[in-house]
Formats: sequence, C-alpha cells, structure tokens
Amino acid sequence: MKWTETLIPTLKEEPADAEVVSHKLMLRAGMIRKLSSGVYSYLPLGFKILNKVINIVREEMERAGAIEVYLPALQPINLLEKSGRIDVFGHDLIRFKDRYDKDTALGPTHEEVITELVKNEVNSYRQLPVTLFQIQTKFRDEIRPRFGVLRSKEFLMKDAYSFDVSSGGLNKSYTKMFDAYCRIFERCNGDYLVVEADSGAMGGDASHEFMAPCEAGEDLLVICSECSYKSNMERAESADATPEKNSDQDQLQDCSEVNTPNMTTINDVSDFLGIKPDQMAKTMIYSTKDGPVAVMVRGDHDVNETKLKKLTGGDIELADVETINKVTGAPIGFAGPVGLKGAKLIADKAVAKLVNFAAGANKADQHLINVNADRDFKIDQIASVRFVAEGDSCPKCNAQLNIRRGIELGHVFKLGTKYTKAFNAVFLDSKGKENPMIMGCYGIGVNRILAAAIETSHDENGIIWPISIAPYQVIITVLTPTDKNISNASEELYKNLMDAGIDTLMDDRDMRPGSKFKDADLIGIPIRITIGKHFKEKQEIEIKLRKDEEKKFASISDALSEIKKIIEQLKG
Repeated sequence: MKWTETLIPTLKEEPADAEVVSHKLMLRAGMIRKLSSGVYSYLPLGFKILNKVINIVREEMERAGAIEVYLPALQPINLLEKSGRIDVFGHDLIRFKDRYDKDTALGPTHEEVITELVKNEVNSYRQLPVTLFQIQTKFRDEIRPRFGVLRSKEFLMKDAYSFDVSSGGLNKSYTKMFDAYCRIFERCNGDYLVVEADSGAMGGDASHEFMAPCEAGEDLLVICSECSYKSNMERAESADATPEKNSDQDQLQDCSEVNTPNMTTINDVSDFLGIKPDQMAKTMIYSTKDGPVAVMVRGDHDVNETKLKKLTGGDIELADVETINKVTGAPIGFAGPVGLKGAKLIADKAVAKLVNFAAGANKADQHLINVNADRDFKIDQIASVRFVAEGDSCPKCNAQLNIRRGIELGHVFKLGTKYTKAFNAVFLDSKGKENPMIMGCYGIGVNRILAAAIETSHDENGIIWPISIAPYQVIITVLTPTDKNISNASEELYKNLMDAGIDTLMDDRDMRPGSKFKDADLIGIPIRITIGKHFKEKQEIEIKLRKDEEKKFASISDALSEIKKIIEQLKG
C-alpha cells in the first residue's frame, strides 16, 4: 500500500481527553476516531491490525478443534430472564422494545444464545463433545467509558463454548482452550500472565484470566515473589500470618469508651488513639436476602464483596442509613461489634486473632478500646472476607505477595450446568437417560489485545508493534520522491517485497524527511527502509528496526533476502 493511496491521519499533539498511552497513540497514529462516548470508528490502519489479531485467534481456535459460528447481536430479553442474569447486567444492558413491543437487548454476551441453539440441535451423546466459537460485537452501556478501547460501550469479542457429557470431558475441553489461549497471546505479544480468577457474572466453578501486566490496567494481580502462585484480586488468598491469639485472660485489658468527635475514618481514629490501623477493626453493615449482616475486617484491610457474596450465597449491598441505625443504633461511621442487634456477625480471619483492639462503639462520636472477641461480643462466622494486601504471605509458600496492575485479555470458565439446566439443554446418554450438558466458556477481548500491545511496547516516539500483528511488516520511506532514480528504486523494491508476500507500506508523500521519520516511528512498523541520499551516493538502501538504533545497508538486489532474514528473526 502507498501512503498517498490510503488514509492514515496522524496527529502531532496528544489528544486532551486521552488518559492512557494506548488511547493517545491509537488516536495519534490514525488508528481510531471517537464517534461518541465509548464508541470508536476503526480507520484503515487500525482495522488492518484488528484483522491480523482476528486471524491469529481464528487460526488457533480452529487448530484446537473449535468450529466457527456467527450469533445474532439482537437477543430477546426472555433469554436473560431464563438464566437470571438481567439483574447481573443491570443498567449495563442496552435494551429496547421493537415495533411489536417485544423486549430486546443488544448482546452483552452470548451464553444464553448459544445454549438455546445447542439445545435445539444436539440431543445425543454421539454429537458430543462440541466446541463452537464466534467473533462478534458486544454492547454494554458502561457508566464511565474510558481508556479508549480498553473500556468501551461497543467492543469485539471472541467467544467459544464447549459442550461435554461429563466433568472429565469439560476438563479436556478446558485444557484445549487454555493451551490455545497461551498460543494466541504468545503470537500476539508474548507478555502475559495467567492468574486464578473469580467467575463473576458468568458463574461456574474454576476460571483463569489471561492478563497483560501494565500500569494502565484496571485489574489488580496478586503475584507471589517466589512460587508460581498468581491470582486476580477478587479471588486471591493469603496465608494467615497474624500471630495466634493469646488465650491468657490476664493479657486482656478492660474495655472502655473513648470520645472521638467527628472521627469517622480509620486514619482519624487511629491517629487520635496513637495506634496503628492494624490494631483496629472496622465493621461494615450489609443487606442480604436473609437480613442484615455485619462484617468485620482489620482497620488496614478492605472487605472483598466477591468473597462475601459467595459466603452469604446471594446478592449483597451496603445497608442504607435506616438499616445501619436499626442494627447499630448509631449513625454511619461508628459501627462496632459490641451490642449489635439483629445482624449476623462475620469476622475475617485476621480480625478473629486480634487482642485488645479498637472498634466503633455503636454510639455517635464514640469508639471502644481494648475490645476482645468472646468476652465482649460473639462471632457467628469466621471466614476470609478481605482483599489481599501488598506484603501478605503467599498461601502456597509463605513468601511475600506483590500486587501489580494488568489488562484482562481473556477469561476461561468451567460453567458446568448453570445454563444448560436453566435452558433444559440435555442429551441422551448411551443408556437413553437424559443428562444436562456440561459447559465451558472462553472469551477474548480482541480490541484489548491491540491496546495491551501498545501499553507494553512503546517509547517516547510512538508504538513498537510486534511483527505478528503490525499493520505492515515494512515501511519504505522515500525521502525525495521527485527524484527519478530514487522513485524508480523505491517502486522496484516495493514491488519485490509485495510479490514476496511481505506486507509493505511505501511512504511516497512529498514531505520533509523529518516528518516522515516521525510518522514512521509513531505508527510503529517493525522494519523501516530509507531510500534517499545514501542510495544516491552508494546505491544502497538503509534498513533499521523500529526498536533499535542500529542501521544496516544493502543493495536493491540483496534487500529482499535481507528483509526475509530480519522478519524470521523477529518472528522468533
């Protein structure tokens, strides 16, 4: 492709509303343009990269035995009602009534649609296992779209769904997809981590996330400094390194009230009392379907609502003012474990081992000091209900846990029978007995792969694409296209590379060399060939890798073989 025959509208200045590197560079490199909040158009350069990622994903899915389908973006609301996920998606669901007054949604995901399809087409164990996949646009009405294509309202996903006759079969399908994902991310970028994950809105048992570690990521990763333990923050556990509680009653000091006017935060109270936050406990009041629940965590910890939801077996939310007042008899900010009324008390494992700690007094402007469990209050349940913190001990080896940020690229789930039971998607086994199919679900955020590659591979001048997903493998920078010798040599080399199947962009614009070099660096094509003054003097082209400063020189006749060698080296 010649630059003068395509559309690559590069920008010199950073866009004011772009927050992260990938968003800035995708706009500056002329890859995307914003249509409205969370909605982007892909220009030729961006769409070319997107298709290269899609091709890799498709190749590896087919290599793993998955069969491609294409499912509708429009979904009847009753499918989400049947699975019970309308409330899960809540206001993120883009829904409307069609001309026949039927409730319809733009697909946020496709578990329900694929289960309905397979239910009607598969009825015997002889037709199983089967894994179907699609690459389709998804829609979610994000409350705060940000970071460009990393969190948008419209995005491209690869979904795969496996259907098996048994849990053993699901394990095999899951392993195939897991391995395929490793190959996909190695081919696209190579910089990824696999972490244990929570299944979230998808449901099911086991799941893993494939993450690109980078500071722009909205997800938190917990990684052991010594062993192989890796988890996302929602699922992460730590070894309980808190010393065992001292059972000697002589060590327990008298509980007493302290006046703490207008002090509603842990830091305010701990500073006032002259103690560390880890010598305090904070009590949060939640509403559940079974009534209010009080949750205690150490002052330096935070409640993990994902763990709490699993523990309580249903939806939870922070209690309203009226409920808090009914349970504690106090305004917000002074809840404590002593004297609670009508609420089950759950204490985190770290809290259960505290001795002589401080807590809210369930009275306005009052806190208690020297509080102790069993003597002063009763714990109904002890469980892990907090987020892991930096420096906690690994649950596998007791080494230090570190917390990093990352971008979620893919997620694999063992769904089990969550959807097949809801939709009565059954098969007849060899004895003629009906059984629900066992499902797995495997998603990849295709757009996110582009953004993650930029976040993890760029410099102050622009993008540095890996050869596998670069929009072009080679850019020929023609410094003086009006010079007949240079123009002819550029055309000859361009034709040779294209005939050899090497994706090449020729910058044939009549512009200053400095502007061309800046644009070449900005869009990040891995190999740059320059034809200019050096060629006129020595009949040699200049070859430079985007990621290196070193330059090589070759004649036009040797250029093709030299470029082929470099491409193979870059492919690794």
